[in-house]
Amino acid sequence: MQTAESIGEMYRDAWSRFATGVTVITTIEPDGAVHGMTASSVTSVSLAPPLVLVVIGEERQSHGLIKSAGRFGISILDSGQTEIAKHFATPPEIRGDIDPKHIDTIENIPVIANAIATMFCNVSAAHKAGDHTVFIGEVKAIEVGEGDPLVWFQRQFGVFADQNSSKQSD
Repeated sequence: MQTAESIGEMYRDAWSRFATGVTVITTIEPDGAVHGMTASSVTSVSLAPPLVLVVIGEERQSHGLIKSAGRFGISILDSGQTEIAKHFATPPEIRGDIDPKHIDTIENIPVIANAIATMFCNVSAAHKAGDHTVFIGEVKAIEVGEGDPLVWFQRQFGVFADQNSSKQSD
């Protein structure tokens, strides 16, 4: 029989094989500073109304900030934004400040400049799930840009390779 520890490691390993897009979830700290975290646990929930789901660990600073603010931004990162993803994946107490040129706003919520899509969301529900909270956000504003997605696969950042764009050899 597998132990809880071995299942936990295998669980993480299994999900590392699920390729996902990379996002940064942003909000504002009480002093007005930009706060964010890199996340892959984000998904569309509904078209009418437009709802998204973000899953945040209760120990994360973002958890408390989003819970108290009741709003957040989502930025879907471009393939050239790996350093921004790494910045927001680093614990806040050691990462330092991000260059303001990488920050934009949508409805007074910070988002990542030049992301391939950004959204402003109001929290419409929060559900405790294990050691995380599932926040459901209603999208109130959205901007869609151009670019290729940054992808997370097997604990590494990468890019999406469109197999249809390369020529097939006979």
